Amino acid sequence: MSDLNLTAETRSEFGKGAARRIRRAAQIPAVIYGHGAAPLHIVLPERATVRAIRGANALLTITVDGAEHLALVKDVQRDPVLQIVEHIDLLTVKKGEKVIVDVPVVLVGEPAPAVVVNQEEMSVSLSADATHLPAHVEVDITGREAGQHVLASDLVLPANVELLTDPSLLVVHLAEPAVSGADEAADAAVAEAASAASAAE
Repeated sequence: MSDLNLTAETRSEFGKGAARRIRRAAQIPAVIYGHGAAPLHIVLPERATVRAIRGANALLTITVDGAEHLALVKDVQRDPVLQIVEHIDLLTVKKGEKVIVDVPVVLVGEPAPAVVVNQEEMSVSLSADATHLPAHVEVDITGREAGQHVLASDLVLPANVELLTDPSLLVVHLAEPAVSGADEAADAAVAEAASAASAAE
């Protein structure tokens, strides 16, 4: 079960004005849906909720009128300017149930010297147990040389986790540093000077 526990209240007011009043009261409007049940509109305590949803795919145990709801955060709507959380969509889940989530890809380690790392995909789609979701997927680039790459099919996933992203998708590419025109001109000048010095000898 989730160790992120929140106590919510049933929401009775709706509309933009009501939403503003809720947020002024340091609360966040939210809805719990799924499993064919009618959507449950609630308000959550702002400070505790913002802490709880910091990680991707946060799993919450929400108590409403004495009843517990295990729910996965599916969408967080934020003010585009202030980045204040305006609304949260929560999906009801059960222990052992498979859910589809997008999980961040995190690079660890350092490649070979002078190798440029290009991360082409920041996340991958997975199917996993709702109560055992991986926080991220690691890609170890330690010592990797230019020209190597990591595909989605190369990712090492936890047990009972299925990759849904196209296995041929390029996730990480390692390349040689780009050579600028100025660098090429400088190299040419050095080579020309060396050639002239050799001829003079």
